[in-house]
Amino acid sequence: MSDPNPFAERVLDLVERIPAGRVMAYGDIAEALQDGGPRQVGRVMALYGGGVPWWRVVRADGSLPSSHAVRAPKHYRAEGTPLRSGGERVDMTRARWTPDPDDVPQEPELPPIP
Repeated sequence: MSDPNPFAERVLDLVERIPAGRVMAYGDIAEALQDGGPRQVGRVMALYGGGVPWWRVVRADGSLPSSHAVRAPKHYRAEGTPLRSGGERVDMTRARWTPDPDDVPQEPELPPIP
């Protein structure tokens, strides 16, 4: 697998900043970065997300990708992440994290053109 591109690095950096017990939707991440969309963020997480707290990234309705349904709830219980009744979805009203602008990784500056 190739190294993450600058967009992927920014996604992973932001995911690492999500506090324990809080989550962001795929689209929230794209919006915060002002780049890409939910599918692009999902692709980054699928390829490179194993080394970051992947369980803190969910669908907009608080549901989990089927591949996370077994392992993610253990992390939610350990971190005290608010769940909806039944425990199958994150309570987005209470758990959604909106980063301060200072918490959002910026695009790397391009070198000056000679």
